[in-house]
Amino acid sequence: MMRPLTGLKVIEFEGIGPGPLAGRMLADQGADVVAIVRPNKPGLDHLDLANADLPLRRGKRIVAIDLKLPRAVEEAMALIEPADALIEGNRPGVMERLGLGPADCAKRNPRLVYGRMTGWGQHGPLSQAAGHDLNYLALSGVLSLTERPGAQPIAPPTVLGDAGGALGLAFGLVSGVFAAGRTGKGAIVDCAIVDMAAALSGIALWARSNGVVDGPRPSIFHDSPFYDAYRCADGRFVTVGALEPQFYALLLAKLGLADVDPKAQNDIAAWPALKARFGDLFASRPSEHWRALLEGSDVCFAPVLTLADAAAHPHNAARGVFRAEPGGRLDAATAPRFSPLE
Repeated sequence: MMRPLTGLKVIEFEGIGPGPLAGRMLADQGADVVAIVRPNKPGLDHLDLANADLPLRRGKRIVAIDLKLPRAVEEAMALIEPADALIEGNRPGVMERLGLGPADCAKRNPRLVYGRMTGWGQHGPLSQAAGHDLNYLALSGVLSLTERPGAQPIAPPTVLGDAGGALGLAFGLVSGVFAAGRTGKGAIVDCAIVDMAAALSGIALWARSNGVVDGPRPSIFHDSPFYDAYRCADGRFVTVGALEPQFYALLLAKLGLADVDPKAQNDIAAWPALKARFGDLFASRPSEHWRALLEGSDVCFAPVLTLADAAAHPHNAARGVFRAEPGGRLDAATAPRFSPLE
């Protein structure tokens, strides 16, 4: 596989969550990432710090520096001086107090792209407050998109907020380095998770402007029968997302619902009764029955799998989406993938 970021030099001040994940994304694409870690402190998952095989350290070089020591700043600066980019995930002001803020680094490396990963951003009323993935999703409005009548909103932990922030930081750093290559001037990348969650909700915001979500009328994504997860007889769930008319017509045909008019797909008044009928139908058979009937067809279907089941699924296995690590640990393969144009 091509590694398009070969030659890119990145210094990462190891934190938790999105910063290290952004560093791993860059390392997976060939960047030379040096992670500066604190000696004699717990690692990302509370293992021995000397263990460089932690999942978010994949592909990185590990250098231990005690930033509280007088010589630490110069040791760090020696690594930063030839670097293209830097990652830090402290609260605003911490790096400045250490003598490693953007202005300090610019004196030694004016082309540096200085990536700052936070939850709330470098400024604003909440910039100094603690927070986690769930909080950032809540404030961005994204968490509300998961609400169902009478049920609390829920989101998969770390995937939308932390990982979305990591993706935004990696994109920002590469964009900044591209610009620095043309202008000779570095930049600060202020990447806040709440900002990225809002930015990634662009399609949802477009849907809102069309009255599809976050409004008084029933939502296609929450209330329609053709876009939902359904419990099966074995207690497992399957999903259908037949939004387009041709996919919806095929779904009705495969489910044997010949009495339902596919042209009345957007008859909102009929949705509750039809959704209940869908629920009863899926609950009448185990998930394997529905997988055999629907998977691989254009009804827009997928079973809800555990992570272990997902790794074993034939499609994911064929693409190598997951990789087995020593001790039976699962990890994700590098994404996106690159190959020669010719």
